Amino acid sequence: MLDIKEIRRDPQGIETKLKTKDSSIDLKPILALDERLRQAKTEVEELKSKRNAASKEIGMRKQKGEEVSTHMAEVGRFGDRIGILDVEIHTIETDLNFSLACLPNLPMEEIPVSPSPKDNVCVKEWGEKRDFLFFPFKNHVELNEKLHLFDFARGAKISGSGWPLYKGMGARLEWALINLMLDTHKKNGFTQIMPPLLVRPETMYGSAHLPKFESQLFKIRDEDYHLYLIPTSESALNGLHIDEIIDEGDLPLKYTSYTPCFRREAGAAGSQERGLIRMHQFNKVELFCLTTPEESGQIYEQMLQSAEEVLQTLGIHYRNMLLTTGDMSFAAAKTIDIEVWLPGQNRYYEVSSVSNCTDFQARRSQIRCRSKQEKPRFLHTLNGSGLATSRLMVALLENNQQEDGSVLVPKALHKYLGEEINVLKPCNF
Repeated sequence: MLDIKEIRRDPQGIETKLKTKDSSIDLKPILALDERLRQAKTEVEELKSKRNAASKEIGMRKQKGEEVSTHMAEVGRFGDRIGILDVEIHTIETDLNFSLACLPNLPMEEIPVSPSPKDNVCVKEWGEKRDFLFFPFKNHVELNEKLHLFDFARGAKISGSGWPLYKGMGARLEWALINLMLDTHKKNGFTQIMPPLLVRPETMYGSAHLPKFESQLFKIRDEDYHLYLIPTSESALNGLHIDEIIDEGDLPLKYTSYTPCFRREAGAAGSQERGLIRMHQFNKVELFCLTTPEESGQIYEQMLQSAEEVLQTLGIHYRNMLLTTGDMSFAAAKTIDIEVWLPGQNRYYEVSSVSNCTDFQARRSQIRCRSKQEKPRFLHTLNGSGLATSRLMVALLENNQQEDGSVLVPKALHKYLGEEINVLKPCNF
């Protein structure tokens, strides 16, 4: 959430920056609510002061045996007006907080200004695209016809379209990827967390998934529960320290977590996004950090490097794209997407977004840090996929396929599968 004081100081400058993320943003209604709120609070304070003075006057007159009915009536009128204003203040505060909660984070100065992802900037490439000069490649759905790693039909029978079912070596390979990622990040100083998969509305609000993205979330709401299935473990990890003041000497806090993730929007159906490309449920290893504003740039680079290390270990070609203002997420001030090349889709697909959210989530969640006896201040939160497995699985299968339909298993995964499993062969599973 943005600081209303900062909006008051430079409303035009902040609105201009916000419009680079969402051109429909207009701060005038928010500033009008803020002005009315301050007026109402000022009037209440003045009325309370007058009421206190009148009450003292009544006390003194009573001691002298003088008539006080007129003054009593005046105190009553003050009280009635204060009561009306208290209700009005509560209503305005609710409207103002909701309006502020719907504003995105401000982009950093170095972010390319554009509404289009076509203007994202490639800042790094690693490895090279696999070329298929000697045989026609297959996409992962076609490879699966003989490898039998997934069963999309039975997944749909159980839950409907968009819900994957891994089986046999597909399930084992998925777990191998997850374990490789967790081991990589733990080696790099991240503490593993296993959070709940269902979280409270306050938790989703703190991570900025509510109120704006309510329609994209799966939820349970009845007489006993009001909970949301996490769209990413970022929301749960951000919730770890809600309403806390953390000693700056304990920062940074670096977490990694594996969870399934659940999202209502699964994208448009079509041949380009068949199979694992876009699902309602997918597995992801998350990176989440809390740090001081001064160190957030350094921590950002550490997160990015840890995510990249997974792909380098697997030998998968990727590129890093600095996102434009219009392509960044709601909470992010800076985002680099790590994209892998998928031959079957003839395009790059994101397997990780690494974002610096500055103090945006911390302000919503009231997470602060303090050095010695200094005044507490909001810290910075950062998050990144480390990585999402479904598209990573597609990249692994499509880029390591052989002419006979088999798939070479990267050496880094052998210890998780058994040394004898170095290739996935058609019809074997």
